This record gives sequence, structure tokens and C-alpha cells, in this order.
Amino acid sequence: MAKRDFYEVLGVDRQADEKALKSAFRQKAKKYHPDANQGDPSAEVKFKEVGEAYEALKDPQSRAAYDRFGHAAFENGRPGGGQGGPGGFGSEFNSSMSDVFEDLFGDFMGGGGGGRQQRRSGGAQRGSDLRYNMEVSLSDAFKGKSAQIKVPTSVTCETCDGSGAKPGTSPTTCQTCGGAGAVRASQGFFTVERTCPACHGRGQTIGDPCTDCSGQGRVNKERTLSVNIPAGVEDGTRIRLAGEGEAGVRGGPTGDLYIFLSLKQHEFFQRDGADLFCSVPISMITATLGGDVEVPTIEGNKARVTIPEGTQSGKQFRLRNKGMPVLRSPQIGDMYIQVSVETPVNLSKKQKDLLKEFEAEKRDNSPQSEGFFSKAKAFWDGFSS
Repeated sequence: MAKRDFYEVLGVDRQADEKALKSAFRQKAKKYHPDANQGDPSAEVKFKEVGEAYEALKDPQSRAAYDRFGHAAFENGRPGGGQGGPGGFGSEFNSSMSDVFEDLFGDFMGGGGGGRQQRRSGGAQRGSDLRYNMEVSLSDAFKGKSAQIKVPTSVTCETCDGSGAKPGTSPTTCQTCGGAGAVRASQGFFTVERTCPACHGRGQTIGDPCTDCSGQGRVNKERTLSVNIPAGVEDGTRIRLAGEGEAGVRGGPTGDLYIFLSLKQHEFFQRDGADLFCSVPISMITATLGGDVEVPTIEGNKARVTIPEGTQSGKQFRLRNKGMPVLRSPQIGDMYIQVSVETPVNLSKKQKDLLKEFEAEKRDNSPQSEGFFSKAKAFWDGFSS
């Protein structure tokens, strides 16, 4: 089968510069690498095709020959008599592939190239982020508060100052990898770079570890922290305390602490954003004749609500600016009072007689129920006819 055009294989035009060629090669090699396409034999074929195309075009001399003669330029070896060429991959290809593999394996492990950064920093690793779940009352969410919390975490070992080595000693360069944190092994036409098995990628070894932290450079300890809860926080609000997470390994940077807030259920109020809702029971007499009721507010005060004559159960009354503050905003929500008309119980004989007397005097006092049963009667009559 005829070979495809090398520019077409890499997905670049013939005027592409060296940087564009290398970038296209890295992307294609990463895409078709066999480790990323297990079970797909066509990927390995495309992977080799990409390597061959890049090897031919990365060198200006061989690229000029290819531009003039096409694939025939390499039938007798690389122009200029050099080693490698499309049929044999040179050291620059190995170096390029090493970067591709590092990107590839970093993506698989979630490292994003972190291995290189770790090796450069002499074994130091960033500490883990921590999560702390905290429950606060609705009143605290309204006013805001400062709270003290205790967090079990890892802190820098004071004995070795985070180095992991016994006082008076220091870590030494790993003899296996020479401090690089990785070792390379040739496999076929390319070189694979792996984490050093002796130092586990740190680039250093500790011959005499600190007895307090066992060479980790950090110890477990419970810390007491002060947390500022701003007014207006909602259920699920996240507060970040930078640098208050776990200490890094061997002097690495400290992680962050994330506090997730949840609100306790309130005995009176239900919250919807910045608004508050309160269900208030009123007597049948108050609902019938009207009157005033006092209701609690979230700040601990009282508010007077006027109930008009003939109020029905479920009626809502709005109290402006009596709700919750909006986080980091001057706005304040409203409070809604929803009345629930309570049916009287434990009536005396006299009370029952008075109600019967009231019921006997029909004067359109209950328009909703009378309207409902009037429609129901018509509904039943329609079936009987």
C-alpha cells in the first residue's frame, strides 16, 4: 500500500514551521499511542506512521529532499548519510517521545506533568486539600459569626523542619536516577521513562530518617482554627482557607482547607434564597372577624400583622426586608407569613349550640364551599339524567 503524504499524516500544511511540526507530532503521537488505545491494532500502525513522518520532516535537509522527491528520497537511506531517517529513529525522536509519554502517563494518573515538577523540587510534594463539614443555625447565617473548629491534619515536623532526615543529617541524591527522579529504558525504537523505583520519583534518598516523622517530614496533629462565617451564607456555601490543609511532604507547599456549610432546620422559618417563610396558625374567630397577630422575626424581634376580616387559610402576608441578607450584598430578602385557620376543638355544649345556631342561619357565609357543592350537585345530576 502506498504511503500517505507525511504532511497529511501530521495534519499540517507544507509551509508549517519547526514549532508547528513538533506540536502536531506530539498531539498525534499522544492520540495514537498504544497504551492509550489498548485493543486497537490500527492505533499502533498510525503511531509508527506519525513517528516516521516527523522523523523525515524535522530535519531541514531531509525535509528539503522529501519536498523535492517525495518518499523516493529515502529509498537508499537518509539524505546526507546520517543514521536514523524514516526507517530508523534517532535520539531527538526519543527525546520527543519521552515528553509525549510523560504527558500521556501524567494525564492517565491525574498528574498533568506533576512528576517533572516533583523531581525538580527535590522530592517535595504539595499537601492534600482537606474538607470540613460544618453545621450552622439559621440565626448564625443571618448575623454571621466567628467559630472555632478542630481539624485533624498533618503538619510540618518540627524536629527535622520538614526535611524528613534526622537532625544533623540531610537527604542525599539518589544514586539510581542521579537525582532526576526517573529512569529511562529503551524498548524497540523509542525510550520509555519511568519513576525511579529507588526514590519513588523524589530524586533524593534519606539514609537516616527522622524518628518523629519516619522520614515523611510531617506528623499528624489536631489544629484549632478560627473560621469567619459571613452573614447571608446558604446551605452548601464553601469557604476556602488557603494554606490550612495538610502539610507538604519534605517541605512541600501546604494544601488548602475547604469548609462546607449546612444549615440546621429552624423551628419557625423555612428559607428560599433570601426570603423566609413562616406558617402561623390563627383562630377561626380572628380569621372571621379580623384582628392583629404578633409573629417572630429572624433577628429575634416581633412584627405585628393585621389580619383582615374573612381571611382564608393559606393567605400570605409579605413583610419587606425581614428576610435574610444576601451574601456580600446590601440587599435583604422579605418574610412571608402564611396563615392557617385552626378548627376549634374541645368545645363546650354552649359553644356547640351557638355554632349550630350560626349554621342554621344561612346567609352566604361560606361562598367557596357552597359553590363547590353546587357544582358537585350538577355533576351528579348529569350522570343520573
